[in-house]
Amino acid sequence: MRITSRKAVLSGLAMAGMAALLAGCATAPSTDSGSGSKKSNFLPCMVSDLGGFDDKSFNQLGLEGLQTAAKAIGSKEKHVESDSDSDYAPNINSLVSAGCNLIITVGFNLSAATVTAAKANPDVQFAIIDDAADNSGAKDDKGNDIGDGKVDAPNIKPILFDTAQAAFLAGYASASYSKSGIVGTFGGLQFPTVTIFMDGFADGVKYFDQQKGKDVKVVGWNPDTQTGSFTGGFDANDTAKSTAQTIIDQGADVIFPVGGPIFQSAGAAITDSKKDIALLGADADVFNTFPTYDSLYLTSVLKGIDPAVQDVVKATSKQKAGTFDSTSYVGTLKNDGVGIAPFHDFASKVDPGLQKELDSIKADIISGKIKVSSYLNK
Repeated sequence: MRITSRKAVLSGLAMAGMAALLAGCATAPSTDSGSGSKKSNFLPCMVSDLGGFDDKSFNQLGLEGLQTAAKAIGSKEKHVESDSDSDYAPNINSLVSAGCNLIITVGFNLSAATVTAAKANPDVQFAIIDDAADNSGAKDDKGNDIGDGKVDAPNIKPILFDTAQAAFLAGYASASYSKSGIVGTFGGLQFPTVTIFMDGFADGVKYFDQQKGKDVKVVGWNPDTQTGSFTGGFDANDTAKSTAQTIIDQGADVIFPVGGPIFQSAGAAITDSKKDIALLGADADVFNTFPTYDSLYLTSVLKGIDPAVQDVVKATSKQKAGTFDSTSYVGTLKNDGVGIAPFHDFASKVDPGLQKELDSIKADIISGKIKVSSYLNK
């Protein structure tokens, strides 16, 4: 069968004017010295998205990959944190001025600033996590931004993750676990890198219903109309908590927040509700990174951001000048670039046959028997 995960319509985040913000807003870069046995003059660097490097999610995973890679090649690293979207361009330019050889930007939000800097600095190598840095403006027949399949500068390497595949497994598991017959999801901002999780999750629920003859419903996201619940950012705040409460009020007993630390607000809402509701994490295994709500975590949808960053830094450090490989890295179930976390404390609570079913579904996705489509594999 074919299950389709669609690309979302962008939420209209204002990105214009980034090029004018080249000074005055940047945080001073932090530096760490490598401790590898061999020394390298290659300087890898990173700019965070909002949420910071202690977000227990994608920014933190990116920094951990950067630091591990720097130590492995015997170099230093620099990183700078973004407190607002007006920091992106000046932060990138501060690292250009610092002599960075590779600048990795974390997240779709930084696309425009990354493209501008890459075009202005063709001798500096860039990589961007969760975006193809494709600002061509091409649309599909529904008006969705799909790009033209080409990066806007030859010195940008996209680091991408087909999380629809892993979220499909998490959606199936959530539907299997649900007692109310209702599961929910909500996002931070309506970006393709957020809605790819939500689409895959909804498609996994749909597949469960088809296989089991059930009618588990998804609230918070309609994959057909591409409409749903979003907090407007990636902060753990009252808005995220109230959004989670809305999902709870609709009867969901499994909730999947997608967008950095907003899962923390969902955990608080579930705790306050005193209801038996399971929580899913995104990007990292939140059971390990944020144990406050360990008793709530059913599983997490994982991106291999740490190892992907390590691979890109190490490979780029070995390349000769003028030979930068800008081919996209795409994490999939097949290459272990995406996956789901263990059930941890829920291992005894899920159906005894669930893990075997998930292993079979994973194999079928890898083989192509089950088609989980996304904007990354059109």
